Formats: sequence, structure tokens, C-alpha cells
Amino acid sequence: MNAMMRRFLPLSFLLLFLGGCAGLMDYYFLPPPEDTAQELYEAGRDAMSQKDYYGAVGYFIKLKDRYPFSPYTPMGTIALADAYFLTEDYGPAAETYKEFESVHPRSEEIPYVLYQIGVSNFKRSESIDMPQGNLQEALQYFYLLQQTFPDTDYGKEAAEYIRRCRKRMAEHELFVADFYWRTDQYGAAWKRYMYTAENFKDLEEVLDYAKLRAELSYLEYQKTLTEAERRKIEGSWRNWAKRWL
Repeated sequence: MNAMMRRFLPLSFLLLFLGGCAGLMDYYFLPPPEDTAQELYEAGRDAMSQKDYYGAVGYFIKLKDRYPFSPYTPMGTIALADAYFLTEDYGPAAETYKEFESVHPRSEEIPYVLYQIGVSNFKRSESIDMPQGNLQEALQYFYLLQQTFPDTDYGKEAAEYIRRCRKRMAEHELFVADFYWRTDQYGAAWKRYMYTAENFKDLEEVLDYAKLRAELSYLEYQKTLTEAERRKIEGSWRNWAKRWL
């Protein structure tokens, strides 16, 4: 081995050693490369296919936060809402579907999104003793779906949900009226039963009950009034009774 080779061999080994150290330094101290938008979307879809909906939520949230303008993000937003829906987390589901609707109003996915907003809100209102604001919103979206996309499968299904929403709203009104009846608040009960009969006349089973209870409440209410008070309400009762009794 000549003198020049002996001179440069140690330097070559040193450079190789330092290069290896640099690689180790990068491995241990530099942050790992982030997943791409496509990788996050596909990981979320894989989690959905395995029914790991909570895991899917994590992937799709990362996709939205890191890559808001990626072509994968719109469908990732719908998938995130679906994952919330499948975990029965209907509030975040409805809000995420609404976010997609506001950002992509011309998307071909809008009939599905409107439908899911309605169903999510419907499922948030399953107890008749709770405020009915979510049910009102569900009804609003089902009407919009029916009017805007009547020929789609979702538009056709909206009619049945409209009936179910109205029935649940009527049941809530009767629940409140029955409470007034049970607590001897006959005037309030009478007005609530009349309101139900007026506004849910398309629901025969509700209408018959509301009319009967309105009459009974009125008779009990009269017993608590003075003669002057009876005369004051008699006209409104007669007008109502002509239409319904």
C-alpha cells in the first residue's frame, strides 16, 4: 500500500463513521416525517372497515387539521361525520355534516349530507320530555331535502322522517298537556291540547286524543272561573269546538 493510500484511509473511515452518526442523530432527534393526506385518509378508511370508529375519528381529524386543502379532505370530512354517527355521537356528527354542506354546497354528496343532518338531529331528540330544538332542525333539513332533491332515494325517504318528526313533536305537546292536567292546571292543559289538535291534524291518532282531552280540560277549567271569566273564554271555545267537535 503506497503512502498516499495509507494517508487517506483513516480519513475515509472517519467520514463513514461521522455519516453513520449523523444518520443516528437524525433518527433519534429529528421529528418523524408526517403522514401524507392520502395515508391519513386510507388509514381512516381502513379503521372504518374494521369498525374501529374511534380510531377513524382520530385519523380524519388529523387529515382535516393538517391538510385542509387536500383533495382527500372533503371526503375525509364526510367520513369523520360518519364515524361520529356510528359511535352515536350525534351532535358532532350533525355539526361536521353541516360543515361539509357550508364548504361544498354544490357537491354531489349534498343529498346524503342533508339526510344525515336530519337523522342525526332526529336521534338527538328521542325523549319526549326534552326540549325539541333538535327535532325542529331535523324537520327543517328533511323539508329542504324533499323540496330540493325529491327524486333521490334520500329525498323519497324524507317524507317518512317528516311524519316521524311531527309525530314525536305532537307527543311532546301531549306530554306537556298531560302534565298540566295531572297537576290540575286545566287552563294551560286546555290551551296545549287545542294547540296540538290545530297543528297536528294530519296525525289522526294524535288528533282524536287531543280533541277529547281539550274538551275535558275545558270543562274542568270552567269550574275554577268566575262567571265573568267564563264569558270571556266562551267565544274562543265555541269557535274551536265548531271546527273540531
